[in-house]
Amino acid sequence: MSTSRSVNKVILIGNLTRNPVLRTIGNGSVVCNFGIATNATWKDGGSNVQERTEFHNLVAWNKLAEICAQILAVGMLIYVEGELRTRTWDDANGVRHYKTEIKINDMKLLDDKGKKGVGLDEAKLAGEEEGEVPTETQVIEPEGLEVLAEEEVKKPKEDLEKADDGEDLF
Repeated sequence: MSTSRSVNKVILIGNLTRNPVLRTIGNGSVVCNFGIATNATWKDGGSNVQERTEFHNLVAWNKLAEICAQILAVGMLIYVEGELRTRTWDDANGVRHYKTEIKINDMKLLDDKGKKGVGLDEAKLAGEEEGEVPTETQVIEPEGLEVLAEEEVKKPKEDLEKADDGEDLF
């Protein structure tokens, strides 16, 4: 057996922190972006319960993107499977930006919390209002990563047409 194999698989169960945003890119592919939060609890040395929350950016493509946009809303508990992807781009000032996201390939709604999904129309409208769009993906070595504030990783809409194929981007 070869030892050169690798695995890039993510499995998460968490609550939606942002409503789905749906966009259609230049080649006709549909992309949906949303966020979830996961929590971990443990006892420290003094028997005090500690808690940590992690926030994750998720991306779905094509039919799964449409399903996510139609049935999901903030607060709902979901199960997702996917893989980590890091994309990079240079802004108008020549500053390189990085964003690591989870490209999901499976999603299950576990608890809707009595809510209805945002629906395709509202998710598309949100996509028209926001400026962030997935474009070019590049694998980054860990030592080259720097922590950026969320507002620093926004992508202008005019770069939307630069994407060749949405599935290859994530």
